Amino acid sequence: MATSKIRIIVAKPGLDGHDRGAKVVARALRDAGFEVIYTGLHQTPEMIASAAIQEDADAIGLSILSGAHMTLFPRIMELLREKGGDDIVVFGGGIIPEDDVSVLKATGVSEIFTPGASLETIVRWVKEHVKPRGVKA
Repeated sequence: MATSKIRIIVAKPGLDGHDRGAKVVARALRDAGFEVIYTGLHQTPEMIASAAIQEDADAIGLSILSGAHMTLFPRIMELLREKGGDDIVVFGGGIIPEDDVSVLKATGVSEIFTPGASLETIVRWVKEHVKPRGVKA
């Protein structure tokens, strides 16, 4: 039986219009062998959670530079729980103050990558922490 590729949604929540970093990370994940779906700019939490459920995603990578992470990330986590996607691994990156990282992790976000995190670090973390949904770690 063939094993399926890990499927990752990369999303830009909110009004943040800068997506170069998200595209670079999406490409690095794709080049590392993951199946990556980039949802584009200006996604609402509802759009991101729905896309992850519809696409049967194993993980969601969120990119944010706008400062709205304390509102948008927890809302995405809440929607995933409501829609039965609480087993989807969520990680994020962008301009996120260190003091906010532990609060976001308490909402269920698995990891936060701040500026300076290498693509290799992100890819390695995904390989170590994301498994196909329904597969025990």
